Amino acid sequence: MVAYEQKPEYTIADLQEIVRLLRSPGGCPWDKEQTHTSIRNDFLEEAYEVAEAIDLLDMPLLREELGDVLLQVVFHCTLAEEEKAFVFDDVCDEVCKKLITRHPHVFGDVQADDTETVLKNWDAIKKKTKGQKSYTDTLRSVARSLPALARAQKVGKRAARAGMDFSTMSDAFDCIRAERAELQAAIATKDSSMIEEELGDLLFSCVNTARHLGIDAEQALTKATNKFIDRFAAAEQLVDADGRNMPELSTDELDRYWADAKGIQRQAILKNLQEANKND
Repeated sequence: MVAYEQKPEYTIADLQEIVRLLRSPGGCPWDKEQTHTSIRNDFLEEAYEVAEAIDLLDMPLLREELGDVLLQVVFHCTLAEEEKAFVFDDVCDEVCKKLITRHPHVFGDVQADDTETVLKNWDAIKKKTKGQKSYTDTLRSVARSLPALARAQKVGKRAARAGMDFSTMSDAFDCIRAERAELQAAIATKDSSMIEEELGDLLFSCVNTARHLGIDAEQALTKATNKFIDRFAAAEQLVDADGRNMPELSTDELDRYWADAKGIQRQAILKNLQEANKND
C-alpha cells in the first residue's frame, strides 16, 4: 500500500501524482505493465464515450467521460516521462503555442472577420508548420486510424481545396449511379477483390455526396444504424406478441413484420410532432 493524502478535492497535479504512484514499485500490477500501444484502444474507447455523452446531452456523464480521457492523456505523458521523451508540461506548452500561432487574427495583426477566412488561414498555417509541400501531403496527413467514413469525408474535403471535386451535388450523385453499375458488373465476375474495390468506390461516392449536401456521413450512418436497431426491436416485439420466433420465420414473413414495425414508428413520430405543436 502506498501512502497518499486523502483530499476532499483533487487537481491535475494530484492526477499526475496518482498515475505515477500506480506505476511505482508498490503500485498496481496492471498499470505497471501498460505501454503506449497496449492502452491505445482504451484511448479511442474513452473518446467515443465522450461523444456518446455529448449526443445524450448528459452533463454529469460528460464530466465523468472527460475525466477518463484526461486520465489517458496523463497516463501517456507519464509513460513518456519515464522514457525521458517528454512531460505533461511539454504537451501543454506545445498546444498553447499552436493555438497562438494558428489564431493570428486574435493574437496577431491578421484580419479575419468570418469563419471561412479563419479556417482558410488555419489550413495555410497548418500546412506550413507541418512542412506539407503539396496537396497530396495534406491528404496523406489525415489519420488512418479515423473511422473510414470520417476519413473519407476529410480526404474529400481536402482534395476539394485543390479543385479536385464535383462541380455540383448532382454530379456527385450521378457518380453514385455510375459506381453502382460498376459494382453490379464486378459482382457478375464473382471476383472478390474487384467486388471489394467497387464497393469501396461506391461508399466513397456516397461520402462525397454527403459532403456536398452538408451532411456528416459518419453521423448519418450512426443515425441509420440506431433507427435500424429501434425498428428491429419493434419487429421483434410484434413477433413475440404473436408467440413466434424470428429465426423460424420466412423472409416474406419477416418483411411483413418489418413493414408493421415501420408503420408503428411513423405513427410514434407523428404523435410526437403533434404533441410538440400543442406545446408550442
